[in-house]
Amino acid sequence: MNIILLGPPGAGKGTQASKLVEERGMVQLSTGDMLRAAVKAGTPVGLKAKAVMDAGQLVSDEIVSDLIGDKLDEMGPDKGAIFDGYPRTAAQAESLDAILSARGRSLDHVIELDVDEDALVERITGRFTCAKCGEGYHDTFKQPKTEGVCDVCGGTEFKRRPDDNAETVRTRMAEYRAKTAPILPIYEARGLVKRVDGMADMDDVAASIAAILDA
Repeated sequence: MNIILLGPPGAGKGTQASKLVEERGMVQLSTGDMLRAAVKAGTPVGLKAKAVMDAGQLVSDEIVSDLIGDKLDEMGPDKGAIFDGYPRTAAQAESLDAILSARGRSLDHVIELDVDEDALVERITGRFTCAKCGEGYHDTFKQPKTEGVCDVCGGTEFKRRPDDNAETVRTRMAEYRAKTAPILPIYEARGLVKRVDGMADMDDVAASIAAILDA
């Protein structure tokens, strides 16, 4: 089972990908993470990528394709892949088809977490964490049981991410739409796109995704 998981920042995509990794033994292929790992490990593709990045240039589709191919080979045929942050262009979508078919795989589903932008702004701008242990809270949805005291470690200092503000969230939404606009019609034409309500409770979202994968 090979899927592309799409969703704007804050839609809970990371949480859902982690669940699929944990519960189904799938492997999340995040091109950014893979690139950093390959550079660090000094693999042939990593060295090629490092040279390009050191020169201040963007990593080519060819390098990204090689990375994905290497990772799929390393995973073996029994593990499913979750593609995250790739493909972003029609050319990359075409490359992905070729990479998968060369390994006897194909793309099964493209799952998009659908969100209501105003509700997403509320969800993100309300987030804060315990400065000591990192436990997450929310102004509306999850306050500490005792005001000002972390439920987990008893810490009394909390922090917010500076980019968790309405303007940044709306900019990210616009960027997300611009990035997915080129690929969604390709997969819609192939009948692969399924949408899930990303604003629902996390467990409900997970159940909706499971229903798609098990259908």
